[in-house]
Amino acid sequence: MAEYSLKPVKVPQIKTKYRRIKTALPVPQSLPVFAKLRGSEPRSMSGQPPILWHKADNFLVGDKWGNQWIDWSSGVLITNTGHGCPEIVKAVRAVLDRPLLATYVFPHEDRATLTQMLRELAPVPSKYQVFLLSTGSEATENCIKLSKTYALQKYGPTKKYMVSFQNAFHGRTMGSQLAGGIEPLKTWMVDRDRTFVQVPFPDGFRNPDTSFDLFLQSLAKQKVRPQDIAGVITESYQGGGPSFLPVKYARQLEKFCRQHDIVLTMDEVQAGFGRTGKMFCFQHYGIKPDLIACGKGITSSLPLSAVIGRSEVMDLYAPGSMTSTHSASPLAVAAAIANLKVLHKKKLAARAAKLGAWFMTELERIQQKYPQRLGRCWGKGLVAGIQVVKPGTCEPDGAVALAINLACLYNGVLMFAPVGSGGGCVKIAPPLTIAEDALRESLAVFEQCVDEVMARL
Repeated sequence: MAEYSLKPVKVPQIKTKYRRIKTALPVPQSLPVFAKLRGSEPRSMSGQPPILWHKADNFLVGDKWGNQWIDWSSGVLITNTGHGCPEIVKAVRAVLDRPLLATYVFPHEDRATLTQMLRELAPVPSKYQVFLLSTGSEATENCIKLSKTYALQKYGPTKKYMVSFQNAFHGRTMGSQLAGGIEPLKTWMVDRDRTFVQVPFPDGFRNPDTSFDLFLQSLAKQKVRPQDIAGVITESYQGGGPSFLPVKYARQLEKFCRQHDIVLTMDEVQAGFGRTGKMFCFQHYGIKPDLIACGKGITSSLPLSAVIGRSEVMDLYAPGSMTSTHSASPLAVAAAIANLKVLHKKKLAARAAKLGAWFMTELERIQQKYPQRLGRCWGKGLVAGIQVVKPGTCEPDGAVALAINLACLYNGVLMFAPVGSGGGCVKIAPPLTIAEDALRESLAVFEQCVDEVMARL
């Protein structure tokens, strides 16, 4: 994780239609708050650009001292319909005024509305059900549980393996990190569940082999037989890229799972709800997963996640035996309903596809200016990433990625800390509602910042 200095830096003042930089950064008056946080929180909660959010409106983020940034983070791919979406605020306020703040798993009407709305997004709505939860990690954890339960009940204990991909991220809980493919996140476990195995992800960059044969060979090398696999889970695109599955590979993977009755999970926690130009990223591949893990953009605001899955898999547990304390929390459910309505009404998936077409062309042009240092540009819709590498290699250069990130911060464009292997990916994910002129303005700033950083190398 990136480490940001809390020593204020004098930066040029900026005033444009959307950007305002008035103070040194971080703001000197903010330092006592950071000190208080450092005393009361573990250091794991640091690691993002050192600004204190005070107000966020659509695609703009501001602090208390008059600084304002064009947001290229969406709060880590949450606010697909924009920060403080008026329709969401109105819906949440109505529930507050009722009031109805907590229900555990006692039913309420909005829960029925939302589960039906999400069911309608499934590949075959009549054959799918919806389980509401709180976080993306909880969603992926339950996908793992359901995959293994289905295999155990139908075939017995030998069908037990969960197959996932190297460099994958599926969450912070134990099961989701066992399925994840980032080795440093798993060292704390010491002895691990050996039924979790990883294979290379076909990104075509650090792993140039994109054939499905590599998937099969990797399993054989680990002595995992297809008939012994309970489930396969993959991010629809790997977040540290964002790197996408080749369409042919995705379809071969689906066929493999069907042949061996393996539960196929697509992790859409950060990819879903219009981000890539379709409601779900897996739709780009033309496949039908058994389970879909949802989160983040499902509400564009409050904590909520969901598993959308085939009824045959979802209905395995008896009443009361697969629940969550804040499942279908009334406030979050109201936010999700309003969010989905806005996504549909404003056709934000189609808008992301349209804006993304020229945006990606421009990002690729910038990457091609410095191909020895900007190794690859990936993206679709309004999510993109540039892999910053050491000269002429595929090895990530986290220091240069951080320098680009900071230059953008000082010039009024906000991104979250660089991600992926070695912190080398500069990730770009503005709200899907960003004004086109704001996207162009921030793109120009990004190019200027890249040019400045590259000139110093």
